[in-house]
Amino acid sequence: MAPIADIDATRLKDIGAFEGSLAQRVYLSLKEAILSLEFPPGSVLRKGMICDTLGVSRSPVSEAIARLAAEGLVEVIPQSATRVSHFSMSEIREGTFLREALELATVAKVARDRTEEQLAQLTRNVRLQSLLVEDGDFTGFYQADEEFHAMLMQFTGYTRLITVARMVSLQVSRARMLLLPTPGRAAETLEEHRAIVEAIRDQDPVAAQTAMRHHLGQLLPRIEPLEQERPELFSPCDARKR
Repeated sequence: MAPIADIDATRLKDIGAFEGSLAQRVYLSLKEAILSLEFPPGSVLRKGMICDTLGVSRSPVSEAIARLAAEGLVEVIPQSATRVSHFSMSEIREGTFLREALELATVAKVARDRTEEQLAQLTRNVRLQSLLVEDGDFTGFYQADEEFHAMLMQFTGYTRLITVARMVSLQVSRARMLLLPTPGRAAETLEEHRAIVEAIRDQDPVAAQTAMRHHLGQLLPRIEPLEQERPELFSPCDARKR
């Protein structure tokens, strides 16, 4: 499958918005652009353009790309090019399975053990989501959505949980961005989050898991048709395996 096009490096967020070493900040800027689909699957990454846009040398860019390749977000083709990885339905299915296991355990524990302050934080986040839906701000809604799930994991008290969850569901998180502009999907997601928070408010682990299972169960049935509708975004390897 041929690459779609070179990236528009001007879409990269300024590295001053991030913390850490120079290579870390370049990595975070590139990663955000990939996960948000500013750099869609198949886009070619040109190191020179990235260096010029971010005002850095090639070394931190090369280090950032190596990290992204290790995570499966970019594909480095020796003596050719580096491009954003295509979606893989097999990886999305696996990530969905792993994410569900973690999220169901998480929400049950939070429902049992939550504090009033934790409930207040979740409620404020959902209010923010509501405003973003009204504004049609899909990027902002995606970020608030991610914060909602990260907040739940943080409230378990297990410090490594967020890192593990993000690692196993990277491809899922990227694929979700395909769905948010779907008419009505952001509003539906908001209502699903409200149901989760209501169960947590009632300290009902079973209801919380039921609401979370319903929420997570919306993803695959909506993504799978896109493999046929927008094949240029998906790995041809998955299609050959069927």
